[in-house]
Amino acid sequence: MDPNLSFRSRNDLISFQIQKRTIPVLLALIGFGVLVLIGGLSVGSTMIHPIDVIKHLFGLGSGEHAFTIDTLRLPRMLLSLLVGAALGVSGLILQSIIRNPLASPDVIGVTGGASAAAVFFLSYMASERASSSWLPLAALAGAGLVSLIIYLLAWKKGVTPMRIVLVGIGMAAAMGALTTFMIVLGPIATTMKAYIWLTGSVYGASWEKVYAMLPWLLVFAPLALFFTRAVHVQELGDQVAFGLGARVQLQRCGLLFIGVALAGSAVAYAGGVGFIGLIAPHIARKLIGRSFAGLVPISAVIGGLIMALADIVARTAFLPLDIPAGVFTAGIGAPFFIYLLYKNRYK
Repeated sequence: MDPNLSFRSRNDLISFQIQKRTIPVLLALIGFGVLVLIGGLSVGSTMIHPIDVIKHLFGLGSGEHAFTIDTLRLPRMLLSLLVGAALGVSGLILQSIIRNPLASPDVIGVTGGASAAAVFFLSYMASERASSSWLPLAALAGAGLVSLIIYLLAWKKGVTPMRIVLVGIGMAAAMGALTTFMIVLGPIATTMKAYIWLTGSVYGASWEKVYAMLPWLLVFAPLALFFTRAVHVQELGDQVAFGLGARVQLQRCGLLFIGVALAGSAVAYAGGVGFIGLIAPHIARKLIGRSFAGLVPISAVIGGLIMALADIVARTAFLPLDIPAGVFTAGIGAPFFIYLLYKNRYK
């Protein structure tokens, strides 16, 4: 009995296999995600019984908690899930094309570029010539620009995974230094806002942000499946991939563009949330193996769950304080990063 499910377009442009065990794992994670969503809508400064939350979601409630659920908590929960999903898929893509388990958007400088652009906007532009509604665009532009610089600096008759990592780490350090420099010299009134944004938070989430973030995930995450065969071939090494006729540089550029678009959009709407792109793909591989087509949805769901759970803890554990969710993702991710360094120290 074939353990895989095969999907192939008529023109053979898109074809991939998903292990059958991926489906029950995905359904179980989605079911757990529903429980997390209901739990997140229930807890807070005002406690709401989960049964009342379910009734409200199905339009059977009394309307007593309509403002708390519909305006304050539901957009925040949905934005957390979307941001985490985007970071999870982005981390998976970067780890696949770079072939390094330590790769993630924040490690190779993508997040740093978005953060530097956002801090510049908050410090020198938002209060004078532009509205803060342009902040996501500034962050996306920063992520795209830094990614382009990384790609160009790493180019030498093509781009190799090792050069991307080395240039990316250097660019991440440079962007961190630039961001700190701007915060020190920037207006005091914007410093705290910039610090909170850099840590990563979905505080103040609205339906407008949810609707703005949703297309990025719906377009670019499925688009990653288009490159499934390319990812599996490139995992064999560049020389083997060239020998099999793969257009390695073009495929790598396309995958990098998708990863940057997902990470940039997530950072644009939630700030510099770290380590989700590092953790989610590793958990996904433990659950279903190394099939890229199956890892895309699993990494997305796991990333969304990590972000949602971190935000629930952040806004409820220290009431009435609302701690940025990035504090808790970093608290989990930093030890995990050290563990990966130790595990791969002889490789």
